[in-house]
Order: sequence, then structure tokens, then C-alpha cells
Amino acid sequence: MSQTTTDAGMPGSPGTPADGRPGAIDAKPVRHPGRWVALVVILVLVAMMISSFVTNERWGFSTALEIMQQNPVLEGLWKGTIVGTLGSMAIGIVLGVLIAVLRLSQNPVLRFVSFVYTWFFRGIPRLVLLAMIGSGIGFLYNRVDFGLPFGQQLASWLGLSSDFTFFTLNVNQFSSTLLAGIIGLGLSEAAYMAEIARAGILSVDKGQGEAAAALGMSRGKAMRRVVLPQAMRVIVPPTGNETIAMVKDTSLLSAIPVITELFYQTSAIGTRTLQIMPAFVAVTAWYLIVGSVLMVGQYLLERRFGRGFGTGAPSRRFARPGGAGGA
Repeated sequence: MSQTTTDAGMPGSPGTPADGRPGAIDAKPVRHPGRWVALVVILVLVAMMISSFVTNERWGFSTALEIMQQNPVLEGLWKGTIVGTLGSMAIGIVLGVLIAVLRLSQNPVLRFVSFVYTWFFRGIPRLVLLAMIGSGIGFLYNRVDFGLPFGQQLASWLGLSSDFTFFTLNVNQFSSTLLAGIIGLGLSEAAYMAEIARAGILSVDKGQGEAAAALGMSRGKAMRRVVLPQAMRVIVPPTGNETIAMVKDTSLLSAIPVITELFYQTSAIGTRTLQIMPAFVAVTAWYLIVGSVLMVGQYLLERRFGRGFGTGAPSRRFARPGGAGGA
């Protein structure tokens, strides 16, 4: 260290400010040559990957772009993938939160029922579940009657002409529809969402519920107005993952079978035109686009429900320095 640098750190020296505070530290950052080596290796690998994409004509990017714009593919994207995901997640989230609340109930019967539900649907692969809905349920029950419980037996015993049946569902026709697939995926998703919601509710301090009860809130109102809003900070990230996973799981609707689905339509076009790889590229591109949009939505929701916990970027409203004024 030179004599000039030493004198600059001493009070009264030429480099020391008049208020006696020490001057700026003349420090140099620690060098990390390994980082530069890793960067070079990554850049080389990325360049090789891009080169293989550009020079290999078998990818068929132009054909894939044409497949992406065909009407059957767009219809499958809208109905089978987007509507299927939204419907399944709506059923899964609502039913999952209800099952989570039942799982945390003080009633042992409700806790047992919710446990059996999560155990059953988490133990069955979705492909097997959809296959059972598509063919097995119709084989077991070709129709389902909605009406008074034991109405047919009661009418037969009393000798009445009406059997108290209000509506009859033809299971063989219903089990091959998109709605049946959405219900099947929603029932399966509810088991996973129940565990996510239960973890989120348990993450909220018990004092919050006690404070709500002290204010005169009922248990249900305290859950809706106090506990669940705070639990959303924990629930939103895994729910975003489940939503993105559901986008991909809609390809399982072919087990119903539902043909208005993205992967089924692209595969059919690829098989018919012998453009297998471009068809795979087209369906991959659509899944990446939908997943990217959902990731942006998840990021915005995480920012909204993570306010005040210091994990997200500060909002403009609270980013003003002290004394700058404003709300």
C-alpha cells in the first residue's frame, strides 16, 4: 500500500474530507475466472444448438408453422387445451379448497372423507382415470337417474305410476364428451389442490383466526376474509405449476376419446401427411406459447399476493424514499 493511500484514510490528511469521515475505499473486486470459462462453454453449446436448428432441414419449421395455423389444430388448442385447462382447474381449485377446509375440520367424519378422496385420486394415474370414464363407467352404468332417493323402489312398492325420476343421463353418450374429460381432470386435480390449499392455510398463524373470532366473525367468514387471503401467498406458486401441468395433461383427453384436442390433431395431421417431426414441432411450440402466457400470469399474481413480505419487487406506491411525500 502506498504512502498516499495510507494518509488518505487518516483525519487531517489531504485526502480526508473536512468532516473527518474516512474517504472512499480503493478496493478491487475478486476475480472469478471460472465464471468466464463457464460463460464461454455455455455460449459455445448454445451456438451449436442454434446451428443444428438452422442447418438441419428435417426440423421442418416452415411446415410446422403451417400446421400450427390449420383450423383443426386451432380448434383443438381452443377447446381441448385452453377450455379443458380452465374448466379442470376451476373444478380442481374450488373442490380442492373445500376438501382442504374439510381436512382441517374438527369433525372426524369430514376429515376421514376428505382423506379418502385425496388418497383415491392421488393414487390413480390420470390416463387410467380418463380411460375408465371413457369406457368403464358406461359399461357399469349405462344411465344415471336423478330424482328422489330410492324413488323407483318406493314407487314399485306403493304401486305408483311415477318413479320420482326427474332427469336421466345417458352415460354412454356423455362419457365421450369434452365435459366428461374436464370433470375427470378436475376431480383428479382437486386432490392435489387440496394438499396445496391445506399447506397454505396451515402457514397462516393461528392468531389471525383467533383475532377474527374476537372481532365476531364466524369460522367461515374468518376463513374467507382473513385466512385464505393470507394463504394465497403460499398457494399461488404451486397452483401456477399445477395449471401449467394441466395444459400438458389435456393431451390425455385422447383416452376419453376426445379428438378436439391439440396433440391429437397435430398427430393426426403428421400421420396423414407423413410430416411427423414438423407436427411435433408445431405442438411443442403451442404448448410453449400457452405455458409462457401462464407463467406471466403467475408472476403477476405472486406480486399481488406477496406484497408486504419482502420477496417481490417493491411497488411504485411504497418505493418513494422517506420524506418524499405521497401516500
